Amino acid sequence: MNTTNNSNIIVVKVGTSTLTYDGGGINIRRVEKLVKVLSDIKNSGKKVILVSSGAIGIGMGKLGISKRPECTRDKQALAAIGQCELMNYYSKLFGEYNHNVAQILLTKDVVSDPVRNENAANTFEKLLQLGIIPIVNENDTVSTEQIEFGDNDTLSATVACLAKASLLIILSDIDGLYDADPRADKNAKLIERIDKIDESIEALAGGAGTSRGTGGMITKIHAAEAATRAGIDMIIANGADPEILYDITDGKSVGTLFKA
Repeated sequence: MNTTNNSNIIVVKVGTSTLTYDGGGINIRRVEKLVKVLSDIKNSGKKVILVSSGAIGIGMGKLGISKRPECTRDKQALAAIGQCELMNYYSKLFGEYNHNVAQILLTKDVVSDPVRNENAANTFEKLLQLGIIPIVNENDTVSTEQIEFGDNDTLSATVACLAKASLLIILSDIDGLYDADPRADKNAKLIERIDKIDESIEALAGGAGTSRGTGGMITKIHAAEAATRAGIDMIIANGADPEILYDITDGKSVGTLFKA
């Protein structure tokens, strides 16, 4: 896989369904493997940014709530509870591989304002220069409908643009984009490469994601539109085994590649 630009910055986005079990608890085995692989990729010379969902889902798990609330105030409270534990967990695990992390919480108004947008871009640049792994999430605790991204697929594309990354990888609970719904059609085929996103591609995207997440394939298509417009390749791949990131960085054909 040859990326369009020469940046060695990779943005990896992981969703709530990848990070947690159905009950909301952290999938320890998977998260530990994810951190190990990202640490190894960073050791190879890449600069890594992690966009991590999971704050609300982990907050739900801590309080024994099985269904994602619709009330904004409830979601903000759960995000405050879960984000603290999520970052503590990441800091501990990355620290075991001698890597430091930084937390960045964003809302849409930050990137829509030119001055704040530049400040955010400068922060990413400096953290990467210092060898830090930025861990990004939406600032769910303060976000409202007017300033929220709505999903971390969109956020990850925004981060990739801010950081001038060469590649955005979205790890999901599906192998990539299919020509039909693979959950309903056993003959559905994986589309390995997409050079142009048009209405036919958007029509292949289904509805919402899991009960613990906010995304679905359509949000990933929109993220691909934003990333590829900015000259950034994007890959959707299955995050069930984080070692798939090795295949991607080694240039193997994995998931669905959206070419810039």
